[in-house]
Amino acid sequence: MLSKKVTVTNETGIHARPASLFVQEFNKYEAEIKLDKDGSEVNAKSIMGIMSLGVGQGSEITIKADGDDAQDAIDALVELIKNDFGE
Repeated sequence: MLSKKVTVTNETGIHARPASLFVQEFNKYEAEIKLDKDGSEVNAKSIMGIMSLGVGQGSEITIKADGDDAQDAIDALVELIKNDFGE
C-alpha cells in the first residue's frame, strides 16, 4: 500500500464540489483508495465518506492506495489538491 500526506490549501476545504471531483477522478482507477484525516479513514470513492471527514483549509490528509495503478491515483489527487480543485 502506498500513501502520501498532503495539506488542503483551498479556502473552502473539501465541500460537495471538491468531493465530487475526487470521486470522479478516483473512479478512473482500479486501485482501492482511502482518505485519512486524524485517524478517520474513508473510501475515497464515496462523496458522503469524503465529506464526513470535515476537511477544511489547512487540514492534512493522507491518501492511501493499493493496486496496480495506486501511484497514478495518488499523483492525480495530489495534483487536484495543488490546483485547489479548480476553484
